[in-house]
Amino acid sequence: MSKLPDFEALAIFAKVVELRSFAAAATELSLSKATVSKAVSRLEERLGARLFNRTSRRLALTDAGQKLSERAARLLADGEAAENEALAQSTTPRGLVRLAVPMSFGIKTVAPLLPEFMEAYPEVAIDLHLSDATVDLIGEGFDAGLRIARLPDSSLIARRLCGMPRYTVAAPSYLKRHGRPTHPMHLAEHKCFGYAYLSTQGVWHYTNASGEQASVRPAGQLRVNNGEAVMPALLAGLGIADLPDFIVGDAIARGEVEVILKGWKQPEGAVHLVTPPGGPRPARVEVLADFLASHFAKGRAQRK
Repeated sequence: MSKLPDFEALAIFAKVVELRSFAAAATELSLSKATVSKAVSRLEERLGARLFNRTSRRLALTDAGQKLSERAARLLADGEAAENEALAQSTTPRGLVRLAVPMSFGIKTVAPLLPEFMEAYPEVAIDLHLSDATVDLIGEGFDAGLRIARLPDSSLIARRLCGMPRYTVAAPSYLKRHGRPTHPMHLAEHKCFGYAYLSTQGVWHYTNASGEQASVRPAGQLRVNNGEAVMPALLAGLGIADLPDFIVGDAIARGEVEVILKGWKQPEGAVHLVTPPGGPRPARVEVLADFLASHFAKGRAQRK
């Protein structure tokens, strides 16, 4: 005897007992009558006992069949309940979402939205993990993560939520003392702040309207693993930074820093929701993605 019970045969047997008919069980289970008959025969052979006394007009349980029928019916009911619960879980937003988000973006942008989301979906719980390091979603058991970058090729399933431009900026006081770069290659002569988790390994890439490209690896006194940590030194006029809109956008609007190299653009990244491969996203993850996409789009429209 194999280690696992023949659950399929037990479930088919329970359905035959319930309907008192091989043909009716076959119809309800969308199986052929031969498949149903073979499943019951397989179970009888496995158990070494006849389960039904069958005639052309009557189907009756034997003593062995009677003893097995109650447990088989319970097994079938439990299986149907488990499947229905799983189906409900996949279509109804319910359960825990373990979400990995970059630190500053999570604090400034995602966390303020969560109260509204939790009110709208009271059966969904959020476990928010904040880190600028790229987490291993599969290895660390996350349901989803937000990535702000141009995504590399990956087995992860990605959904673009909104664009996220980057700006090369400096405080007016820095520009007054050190001058304003007009070409990306001039950055090599300036003090620039580094970011440890930049996807391009510390290289800033630019393209102008005529298609000319330039790449520079700037250097300076400060390198951080969180973009927000650059802001005090940036506002103090100690260097040039390359930062995403969600970190530096308000400072630009207030005139605390100025965008430089306006004739040059960097490849625009985007906010993506990424999930492990292996089928459609659960409803709890999908509604969170829809909610965030809607609010991020509104935020970008208002900023424009």
